[in-house]
Amino acid sequence: MAYTVTPTPAGPVGSQYCVCKVELSICGQNLLDRDVTSKSDPFCVLFMEVNGKWVELDRTETAVNNLNPAFAKKFIIDYHFEEVQKLKFALFDQDKSSMQLYEHDFLGEFSCTLGMIVSSKKITRTLLLGNGKPAGKGMITIAAQELSDNRVITLSMAGRKLDKKDLFGKSDPFLEFYKPGDDGKWMLVHRTEVIKYTLDPVWKPFTVPLVSLCDGDVEKLIKVMCYDYDSDGGHDFIGEFQTSVARMCEAQDAFPLELECINPKKQKKKKNYKNSGIIIVKSCKITRDFSFLDYILGGCQLMFTVGIDFTASNGNPRDPSSLHYINPMGTNEYLSAIWAVGQIIQDYDTDKMFPALGFGAQLPPDWKVSHEFAINFNPTNPFCSGVEGIVQAYSACLPHIRFYGPTNFSPIVNHVARFAAQATQQEAASQYFILLIITDGVISDMDETRHAVVQASKLPMSIIIVGVGNADFAAMEFLDGDSRVLRSYTGEEAVRDIVQFVPFRDFRNAPKETLAKAVLAELPQQVVQYFKHQNLPPINSEPA
Repeated sequence: MAYTVTPTPAGPVGSQYCVCKVELSICGQNLLDRDVTSKSDPFCVLFMEVNGKWVELDRTETAVNNLNPAFAKKFIIDYHFEEVQKLKFALFDQDKSSMQLYEHDFLGEFSCTLGMIVSSKKITRTLLLGNGKPAGKGMITIAAQELSDNRVITLSMAGRKLDKKDLFGKSDPFLEFYKPGDDGKWMLVHRTEVIKYTLDPVWKPFTVPLVSLCDGDVEKLIKVMCYDYDSDGGHDFIGEFQTSVARMCEAQDAFPLELECINPKKQKKKKNYKNSGIIIVKSCKITRDFSFLDYILGGCQLMFTVGIDFTASNGNPRDPSSLHYINPMGTNEYLSAIWAVGQIIQDYDTDKMFPALGFGAQLPPDWKVSHEFAINFNPTNPFCSGVEGIVQAYSACLPHIRFYGPTNFSPIVNHVARFAAQATQQEAASQYFILLIITDGVISDMDETRHAVVQASKLPMSIIIVGVGNADFAAMEFLDGDSRVLRSYTGEEAVRDIVQFVPFRDFRNAPKETLAKAVLAELPQQVVQYFKHQNLPPINSEPA
């Protein structure tokens, strides 16, 4: 696919897939009436939190005398999945022509993350005053839409009886596609490969974004030029024609579209000139190249599960040298990893109930070792409410279990895989499962884990492993198939790379956001890759 953005070496690989623009539409309902003789004249201001401070991004127009405004001006924001983007929408009643907000009466505000808005597509919430109380009956509705044309066009082209340009042989033809540029000149969009020694070439099908070929306008004229390739770069012009995508789309597999290739100079000189050959559009199809945001806006939920390593190598949690020791600040590396990943993913799950599982510990009352237990000790309902619920359950369970071993990953991987397998029966892009495993080290059941990951690679599921402490994490790097394809002990290959491993020690002194960015960088890609592989469009997608 020639049109995917190549990653720049600087950022985490994959992050470029998920920077897109989101358009937010704002409506107000039952706003406070601050004007004595008429109704309020509201406008909305958008703020974003940057380094702990609210920074104004944009404002809507003012709706005169209107307590139920639908603002025409839209807010456009860059969306980054792997960041928490905090937004605040504040409404004011315009009293003066001043740009200073304190000159206008405050009508209420609402704060949330961009992730919350896109995961719901549309939200309606109560407006609050500065004291946290409701602003009368005032409400705000925010609707999100992705601002990108995700259509791609696939063309299959051939030629017949093209002019012979080489003295001793046939031509070596290739095509070039042009669209009109803003300056009125033709701009090159695509060049096909060269087909050697033939006047009846058949070029390989190619795919380009519709925006690249015709700016998304299927009626726009495009120009196609045919040349005979010369190794010295002085390619000989065979002929050209103009058409539109709409016209080319008339081509069907059984009924190709034939277009005359014309050389204007020859046409002028020769009275009986017909053409310089025929260019054939064998097929022309427009499809959508769905993005991660398309799937989220379409209603796909990210189902988050945490797996925590309680093996003896972590050390006694009461001892300050233990990886499970909760320091006076109320945190440790396990908790930092849970917060970093959880606070981003929780926006994409409507009920925010997350199973939290432990492994490698002996449990009361009979002190049997378990590699898959609910850390809230409720096996029928292992769900915790939000990331805070996971943190509370984790802290509460530490005094009641005995750290033991071995470090077996496969039971927890298979546990989540069972739910992911059930989700595939819906045959819709409705759920994708994310398992976060936090561990201090070496895997004991490597063969079983490799096998479990290879099987899970066929399911709507990704695994994030955060390694805490200073152990040797070579085995984890092996599971993360960035450098080579992971194989099961049976020799079966993983269908796709679903494991992302990150050592926590690389981020100890970095801002907490950097861990989330590194851990979640590949996830949007993995979600899209899975649903595309299954030919599943977003649930509420429109046809191309």
